[in-house]
Amino acid sequence: MRNFTNSKRIAVKIGTNTLSKDGVIDSLFIRSIASQIASLLKADRQVVLITSGAIGMGAGQLKIPSPVTDIKLRQACAAVGQPLLMTEYRKAFDKVGLTCAQVLLTAEVLNNRQTYLNLKNAIETLLALGVVPVLNENDCVATEEIGTAFGDNDKLSALVASKLDADVLIMLSDIDALYDKDPRKFSDAKPVKAVFEITDAIIKSAGSRGSKFATGGMKSKIEAVKIASNAGCRVVLADGRVKDVITKIIAGADIGTIFMPKRKLSNRLRWLLNSAATGTITIDDGAVEAIRKKKSLLPKGIKSVSGSFDAGVVVMLNTFAKAVTNFSSDELKKIAGKHSSEIKNILGTGKKDVVATPENIVLIDY
Repeated sequence: MRNFTNSKRIAVKIGTNTLSKDGVIDSLFIRSIASQIASLLKADRQVVLITSGAIGMGAGQLKIPSPVTDIKLRQACAAVGQPLLMTEYRKAFDKVGLTCAQVLLTAEVLNNRQTYLNLKNAIETLLALGVVPVLNENDCVATEEIGTAFGDNDKLSALVASKLDADVLIMLSDIDALYDKDPRKFSDAKPVKAVFEITDAIIKSAGSRGSKFATGGMKSKIEAVKIASNAGCRVVLADGRVKDVITKIIAGADIGTIFMPKRKLSNRLRWLLNSAATGTITIDDGAVEAIRKKKSLLPKGIKSVSGSFDAGVVVMLNTFAKAVTNFSSDELKKIAGKHSSEIKNILGTGKKDVVATPENIVLIDY
């Protein structure tokens, strides 16, 4: 369970509160992280670092008190803070003889299949060159209002770990573990050492989001675990301030909480599962049953179509699955309820005879 001997690719996420002390970036802590990562690279492993902290650093530089809630102000703080944050990382990695690279992301980059593949290829090349990619959300341009934000870097770290086929995701936080009940309210709360399934009880007890400059809390971490789990990726949640915490975790130390994966999807299905849907295809019970048996979606099973979308995009199937459709929304409305043999007469030649094939369908409620 905690044997990471064969874990070659490691994703490490560091939260805002872990990076800083009293609202000021902790340079010594970042140097410690760089030193531990250098040790992993010497052991022929690869490391991707997902960092928070840009907004907090920018706010500190601009002397803006926390919390920063105004969207435009957060974007301005991120623009000021991101180069300051990367300067700290570059200085730290220089001291251990490593090169780091800045990679800023928005959700739309990962939602689009082509830009996602471009990103994956770029990071794969950096890793092959022995470079440490340092990823962060592009807070200067990404906002939830326009659908380009991840929401928090816990989710970003899980998506990165999933899409880059990481073997383990280490989430370093001021939250040291998952507890069986809220430790802020119950003095007898006990840390949970291992989790094999994210149950409704765990989700309910996770609480709300973070505070101050941070957006993540236990709830966002549980959601991140669910994303990484579909990649067969183990997740370790631990106190980032434990001395040599990364080194100790990879050595198998019983630190924090380990979350074990439930299933391992193909890279394409993981991209599909974590991509935003542009519309919904409502299907009948027969089609639902067929899809659960890993069969194709046929036009005969379609009841209705909502949203306007092109062929080849990600759509919802009711609320239980996502799929890449072979037809646009307008085409689907014309062939809904029809037999596959009628597609040619309705839409013309050159069209496929199924709406979506099993390799382009993924269940959400697994």
